[in-house]
Amino acid sequence: MVAEVAADERWDLPLRLLAALHYLALSSGVDPWDAPARVLEEHRDWVASFVTEQGVQTNEVQRSWVLLPCFLEVARRAGAVGLDLVELGPSAGLNLVWDRYRYRYANGTWGDAAAPLELAGEERGHVPESLLELPLEVRGRVGVDLNPIDVTSEQGALLLKCFVWADQPQRLERLDRAIEALRRDPPELVRGDVVALLPDVLSWRPDDALTVVFESAVLGYLSDRDRQQVFDVLDQAAADGPLALVRTSQPPDGAHTHYGLWIRLWPAEREVVALSNFHGAWLDWLG
Repeated sequence: MVAEVAADERWDLPLRLLAALHYLALSSGVDPWDAPARVLEEHRDWVASFVTEQGVQTNEVQRSWVLLPCFLEVARRAGAVGLDLVELGPSAGLNLVWDRYRYRYANGTWGDAAAPLELAGEERGHVPESLLELPLEVRGRVGVDLNPIDVTSEQGALLLKCFVWADQPQRLERLDRAIEALRRDPPELVRGDVVALLPDVLSWRPDDALTVVFESAVLGYLSDRDRQQVFDVLDQAAADGPLALVRTSQPPDGAHTHYGLWIRLWPAEREVVALSNFHGAWLDWLG
């Protein structure tokens, strides 16, 4: 049945197919889980179109919980109280508005107590209390993505939600609350290729504030050549004003079971400051 509906050999077909079924459940009240073969047959044309045209879209806002200490650390090192943000591959931009969430760690909290979303997780190495006491203001934010999602529309929100596993209500609720926070003042999302557009995006940054470029997993999907080109652009931009990079990458031990969280504040070399679960469920702060 699946082969008849979606003659597609790409590795992520199961993700797109399940997302199509979840989209039907969210948008039309169809229950696809008891009899998926029947639902696929009844909605054959629509499902075939969805899995053919729609790429996988994820925007795990829990990652903001592991990214926040990294932002605080680069601000501390730079002596900055204001940041301009550039996210590579933001999808809908939910992690671009991380300063609108409330965060809870073993040594304290950070953010507005009245925020619509509070994030917490398992700490294996504690974030220092002194770091969580730092004030930080985001002055500007922009993201570059091949196919950004506009979650200010109901269709965009549904598209993002359908790629969350249907049996994970906590993630779906977290997504709803993050969308609420984003809709108050949506960030600028630029459609296009990161490698091609990054020079122009960075050329407009102000000279008097620290610019933090960040990503969560996106650079790992680029070719070695394109990834090096991104690093070259950043090296050149660092000559024009304060610049930092926060990124996820393979940890120093080479393990493939979790991320290393790396920071770089030019002219210093990059440094791993934490380890984390791929989706931000746990954090091991090394600083």
